[in-house]
Amino acid sequence: MQAEEIEKIEIDLFLEALYQRYSYDFRHYAKASVRRRVRHILARSGRKRVSELIDLLLHDENFAQTAIYDFSITVTEMFRDPDFYRSVRQNIVPYLKTYPFFKIWIAGCATGEEVYSLAILLQEEELYERAKIYATDFNESALKKAQEGIYPLKEVQQHTVNYQKSGGLHSFSDYYYAQYDSAIMRQSLKTNITFAHHNLATDGVFSEVQIVFCRNVLIYFDRSLQNWVLSTLTDSLSRGGFLCLGAKENLEFSSVFDQFKVVDKTEKIYQKRVK
Repeated sequence: MQAEEIEKIEIDLFLEALYQRYSYDFRHYAKASVRRRVRHILARSGRKRVSELIDLLLHDENFAQTAIYDFSITVTEMFRDPDFYRSVRQNIVPYLKTYPFFKIWIAGCATGEEVYSLAILLQEEELYERAKIYATDFNESALKKAQEGIYPLKEVQQHTVNYQKSGGLHSFSDYYYAQYDSAIMRQSLKTNITFAHHNLATDGVFSEVQIVFCRNVLIYFDRSLQNWVLSTLTDSLSRGGFLCLGAKENLEFSSVFDQFKVVDKTEKIYQKRVK
């Protein structure tokens, strides 16, 4: 048996141990992504084989929490993909303005940059007071950072460029204050946001909402888990609600495609059909 085949067995056992011991299920994540992450964990541990990590995983909770964190996708930025936010203003905001109150679910919110980007957009469109935003992730450490809303000041220049390209109406500096080497988001952006733990791989419908943002998350899942998650997101949407995916994701070959119409094919915005 080739070394790569043995490694695959070891990785499968590693994921099974993680699930059985801690109830975090990464068994249906995309194989290439899992392999990269496990190899990263292995290199940092100083061990030679993935099988050596399983004993650590079962008996060292600190090691396990670090491994879980490594599986969480937390690399993002404010107003990432500016054209997407322009499309939200054009295609979704007019719909929201017809509602006295609406709910939004940001699934897989990571460290919160997308959450505050949306809060800023809603404030500028005079819709924030009507909104309730649920921001969820399975990574407790990332959720804590999202709640704090404190980001490296060195990243603000890129955030500002993105904001301007996205159609921002004011100065990005209006939404944070600088302290030492950090940018701290204004408290006014947090008042209508609820951060909560939710694992897309194992948990069910979160709430009935008018919009779901689940961007750049599905690309890390295999096809069966993608369909499971998309079914959950679809069932969470009210009729006529919007589903927003990432640039490299789409519904075209999914089990729920016939329940949606395409609003913006380029920016991956879909609307649930009214039956």
